[in-house]
Amino acid sequence: MSGTPSPAASRAPLPASPGPLALLHTSPAHIPVFDALRDEDHPGLELRHFVAEDLLARARREGPDAVADDVRALLGEAVADGARAVLCTCSTIGGVAERTDAGVPVLRVDRPMAAAAVAAGPRVVVLATVASTLEPTVALVEEEARRAGRRVEVRTVLVDGAWALFEEGDTDGCARAVADAADAVTGADAIVLAQASMTPAQTLTTTAIPVLSSPRRGLAAAASAAECPPRPGWTGTGDPGSPRDRRPLR
Repeated sequence: MSGTPSPAASRAPLPASPGPLALLHTSPAHIPVFDALRDEDHPGLELRHFVAEDLLARARREGPDAVADDVRALLGEAVADGARAVLCTCSTIGGVAERTDAGVPVLRVDRPMAAAAVAAGPRVVVLATVASTLEPTVALVEEEARRAGRRVEVRTVLVDGAWALFEEGDTDGCARAVADAADAVTGADAIVLAQASMTPAQTLTTTAIPVLSSPRRGLAAAASAAECPPRPGWTGTGDPGSPRDRRPLR
């Protein structure tokens, strides 16, 4: 039967509403950083921030797995608050968060950065201001290398004294110390700034070696996860668009 279609029939489907995206931080200093990136790259994306400063201190003392129950509880709180995805911005506990079955995508902020480092070449140097971040970041880079079928050699540098400056509120001094350490690196294809708090150093470096940070890439991946429904068969961990299936924490 011909005729003028009804207004409802002629309307194009509306795009999926993004977010809200929850962010799990271990420092309140990350909130303005990610809010600014959201405003620049993802206007309209609703961010909900959850800060648990004690988790990093405990993970440094006892290991990341020691805070697994608390991470699970915080993720549950974020989901109950309406989050469609969660981004963990702390590299020390990112692996624990990513493995937790929360019922929505849970991403670690540094995974896209690690993939970019592997793509840059086989010689990767990881810089950190907190020693507990080195092992999980190295493991992540090596995991991304295996996924890409590439060989990688990872070296680490702990920037002594930089974290103390950050804790004292001297973020400029911390950034300068990290930048100096990056500029001292030789024989590398990429330099990875292991923690989101190290990002300001990126603009201070003079090295010709690519210096990679995690916030912008990580937020982009999480924003995509918040906008898109999980793939069929996805179990609630890691990247919703990836065939990988990690065992969730129980």
